[in-house]
This record gives sequence, C-alpha cells and structure tokens, in this order.
Amino acid sequence: MSTEPVNIAMPPVSASAGPDIPIPGRRRTDFGWRRVDYLGPLGLLIALGGIALGQVMEGGRIADVLQPTAAIIVFGGTIGAVILTTPHSLLKTALRRLKDMLFDEEAATGSLIETMVTLAAKARKDGIVSMEQEVSQLPHGFLRRGLMLAVDGTGLNALKEMMELEIKLEMSDAEMDAKVLESAGGYAPTIGIVGAVVGLIQVMKHLDNLSAVGSGIAVAFVATIYGVGSANLLFLPLGQKMRLRGWKSMRTKHLILEGIVAIAQGMNPRLVRRRLDAFVRRESAAA
Repeated sequence: MSTEPVNIAMPPVSASAGPDIPIPGRRRTDFGWRRVDYLGPLGLLIALGGIALGQVMEGGRIADVLQPTAAIIVFGGTIGAVILTTPHSLLKTALRRLKDMLFDEEAATGSLIETMVTLAAKARKDGIVSMEQEVSQLPHGFLRRGLMLAVDGTGLNALKEMMELEIKLEMSDAEMDAKVLESAGGYAPTIGIVGAVVGLIQVMKHLDNLSAVGSGIAVAFVATIYGVGSANLLFLPLGQKMRLRGWKSMRTKHLILEGIVAIAQGMNPRLVRRRLDAFVRRESAAA
C-alpha cells in the first residue's frame, strides 16, 4: 500500500468564495478571507445621517442634540450597568469578539471542499491512517482536529458527538457575547430616561426664569434620544450581527463535519463533492 504524501495545500479560492487576487483591506486566513467590514460603519453613518437630516428639515440644528452631559450620563451609566451584571471572563470575551466586528470573515467554501475531496481520495486509496502526516499540517483547526480523531480510529458516532459538541459550545459562546451587547441595549433607554429626569430637576430649580425653561427641557430630553438611539442603532444591531456571525461560522463547521464523516466512511470522492456542493449551491442561491 502506498503511503506517499499527497499535496493538500489549500487550492485557489473558487468562484463561490471570490477571486484569488489581492484586494486592499483583505487578507487570507486559514480557509477564506478576512477583510475590513465597511458596511457596518456605513449603516451607522446612514442612520445618523437620516436623523440629522430630519432634525435640520424640521428647522433644528445639529448642535441641539450634541450634549456632552447627556452622553456622559447615558454611556457612563450603561457601561457601568453592563460591568455590574456581566462576569469578568464573559466581559473579556465579548470585548474581544466586539473588536473582531471591525472585520468580516468570508469562508472559502470551494477551497474547503477541494481540500476534503483530495483527502477523501487519499483515504480511499491508501486508508485513512495514511493521512496522519497530511492532516497534521492542515491550517484549519476544526478540520484538523476532526480528521485526527478519524485517523486515531475514533468511532463515527463518538466523532460526530464530539465535533457537534464543539460546534454547539462555540455557538453558545457567541450567544452569550451577543447578550452582553443586548443587555446594554436594554439599559441604555432607561438610563436615558434617568438623564432626562436629572435634566428636568435642574430646570425646575430655575422656574423663575421662564425664558430658559423651554430650552432647558429640550436639553433634558436629549438624554432620552441618546439612550434610545444608542440602543437601537448600536448595541442591539451589534448584538444581532454577532449572533448571525456565530451562525455563519457554525454552518461552515457543519460543512467540515459532513466532509469528515464522509472521509471516515471511505466515501467515493465524487460523492463527497456532491454531498458538500449542497452548501455551495445554497450560498450561490442566497447571493
């Protein structure tokens, strides 16, 4: 039986995952691309621009809603409430994942499939044990761990249970991190009301100067705008986006798991490709 190593270097990204050419702001990862997420800031800019335009069209000024005191009350109170309710370890992972929201991960599904089809051909020809050297060099950690379990002779049911557990735990982590932002989205409007009440208290102290009461009330309610606006334009959307990225990552790992199971079963490489191409067809339909 031949044990000659097979070249399983990652093939060029297929058309389903984008061209394999340098693009500013985009770099290669294990099996895909990592690029700056311009759509997030663009969406926030459009939302804020729409609010500012509406303010101007109603005869107001942008400066009317730029109140540092209200911002300090709302954002300071919200951050304090989140720190108070969130365990330290969860707060660290949520902040780390929040930093990653500046970038968008694009899985090269076509390259994953090509790699697994190559491995399936190797396993079918020389046996799955012969892949140990090639598997140890795979860049994708989830794929490497799963195939090493198969090479070590782990039963198919046990292998599936362990890999599915890893997928579920990763999604659970994404859910908990998203809930940190969603909790901020729940606190912010209430803190905004607190800021408005604090502002109204100051207004009531100066009822003898009626000319200043109207402007004082307007300033007081800016805190409510900050609370509701930050919740619905920042915290809640970021939490939802974090959750959706978790689901997207889980879907890619389900593709990998399907490939690992097919390889462990000794499936024909053509059938492996046919089985995994369903993920590509679904992505193409959604595009």
